[in-house]
Amino acid sequence: MEYIEAKHILHRNKSTGWFGTDHTMNLYRGCCHGCIYCDSRSACYQIDDFDKVRAKQEALKLLGEELRRKVRPAFIALGGMSDTYNPFEAELNLTRHALELIDAYNCGAAIATKSDLIVRDADILSMMKEHSPVLCKVTVTTTDDALAAKVEPGAPSPTRRLAAIRKLSAAGIFTGVLLMPVLPFLEDSEEQVLAVVRKAAEAGARFVYPALGMTLRQNQRDYYYAQLERLFPGEGLVERYRKTYGDRYECYSQNVRQLWRAFAAECDRLGLLYQMKHIISAVTRGYGDRQLSFFD
Repeated sequence: MEYIEAKHILHRNKSTGWFGTDHTMNLYRGCCHGCIYCDSRSACYQIDDFDKVRAKQEALKLLGEELRRKVRPAFIALGGMSDTYNPFEAELNLTRHALELIDAYNCGAAIATKSDLIVRDADILSMMKEHSPVLCKVTVTTTDDALAAKVEPGAPSPTRRLAAIRKLSAAGIFTGVLLMPVLPFLEDSEEQVLAVVRKAAEAGARFVYPALGMTLRQNQRDYYYAQLERLFPGEGLVERYRKTYGDRYECYSQNVRQLWRAFAAECDRLGLLYQMKHIISAVTRGYGDRQLSFFD
């Protein structure tokens, strides 16, 4: 494992609109899940050799010092840029020890991941939720394991991720699905999207939060198109993207309105939350006046 220098671990969010968190933390830089669509490959993030995972040097020491200086308990997002449960975490335990510190300082955590390794830390998360909000967001872009093996080759299968949701939910931890991205021409059929919603409900998820499309910019676009040509030869996908979206950054499904109506109706039928304000309200409910700080 290569270590890189870090001056800070906790970064204050400009707003609390993204799941109510007020701080962001990345213990690793880079990711080896190999998702062909990953926005973090974009040039604006300045991450060279993104597929190589590097750990931040003295991350736990820095985190402890920064938490000690907090006047109010923080609600910290993990896994925004790089998955905090990459395969190296199984031995390094950086994320686990960081969660122990967050728990010790009466702070909360909102974790985004594609890995079922998160279940390992259900014990800490269960203790943490006794005093602070805990939110587990497991990304599932398709229930088709074969398709996922192509577009997310290094990540655990959707079947394993859904099993992780089931275990976390059974432990009483507020858990749901990030349905993002939904890749145009590959994953944006009503059948595909509703399959994720139904499997999420079966697993005990509390919410499904969608982005019915994807982003494409700078290095990310070139990489994505090259992978489409390699993985789906002869299907003309790259030409369809270029004709439909040009150099656009936000690439929504062409049938996004119809897809949203079907998605929302199915979530309503199954009792799943899907709007950000409702998810934030549900996960922060019951934590007294601390909840006010999440909307400052």
